[in-house]
Amino acid sequence: MELTGLLAYLISFAIMAGIYAVFALGLNIHWGYTGLFNIGIAGFFCVGAYTSAMITTPQPTGVYAHYVHQLFGWHLPFVFGLMGAALMCGLLAFFIGLPTLKLGEDYLAIATLGIAESLRLIFNNEQWLANGPRGLMGLPQPLAHLIDARHYNYIYLVIVLAVMALIYFLIERSIRSPWGRVLRAIREDEVSASMSGKDVFAFKMQALIFGAMVMGVGGALYAHYSRSISPSVFTPLYGTFIIWVMLMAGGSGNNKGAVLGAFVMWGIWIGTQFLTDFLPYTVKSRAPYIRFLVIWILLEFILLYRPEGLLGEEKRVSKLIE
Repeated sequence: MELTGLLAYLISFAIMAGIYAVFALGLNIHWGYTGLFNIGIAGFFCVGAYTSAMITTPQPTGVYAHYVHQLFGWHLPFVFGLMGAALMCGLLAFFIGLPTLKLGEDYLAIATLGIAESLRLIFNNEQWLANGPRGLMGLPQPLAHLIDARHYNYIYLVIVLAVMALIYFLIERSIRSPWGRVLRAIREDEVSASMSGKDVFAFKMQALIFGAMVMGVGGALYAHYSRSISPSVFTPLYGTFIIWVMLMAGGSGNNKGAVLGAFVMWGIWIGTQFLTDFLPYTVKSRAPYIRFLVIWILLEFILLYRPEGLLGEEKRVSKLIE
């Protein structure tokens, strides 16, 4: 019985780490390869999750029917939820990029953070849109009819890893192409890239949209795993900060590092939860803040002693296979 419980826990851990790895891969396109300082990941997380819910859930009935009858209830398959989440986040990124991509790094960061928080507050306060702070529950899970509910996580782990592997492959092919080399040139020196005849704004926009679409897929994967979403999930801590830590820990500019950092940092985040169980009863009420402090200290050590991350940036990416 203990072995079964441990295996179920590891499966759950791998699912969440895989979902966060998708977010880290999306952020790697923005920051690792293009130098876009996006700290509004939670906004794309939120839009991706709610869009997939809108597309895949059946039409609500009873007391919940009045608030979503025009937006929700398409009841389409899971794949359409992923595609819709990606497209909606790509469209959102386009409209965000129009006024912000010509700003400096600091201003871009402030703008993306503000937009992400605004989106969360809209979903929280507008009751008609998605049930306000109560959120949505009972989201469908793909292929759930094939297996007993107690063992469903095995199937969902395969789905998450398959989606993560596909996204990893697409990003690798893109980054190791002339398009990807232009992104790295823009990251290093925009003026030089512009003098070489490259449309810097257009390439930045493409990178912003591509990364946002990946983040939207991550949001959809999370929504269908948790089966319930509410605005309280998409806070800067869980939706942005921890993903930045994952990328920095694994290695910015390295897709393998982004995936590794997600698994390592999620393991540490879960591990700190066990550590707080040994705290005295009088201190346990402050356990969440202690966990935040541990992650902050770890990030400081990474930046001071291992700024390149566990794997570091790949210096040569011209060839997919050497």
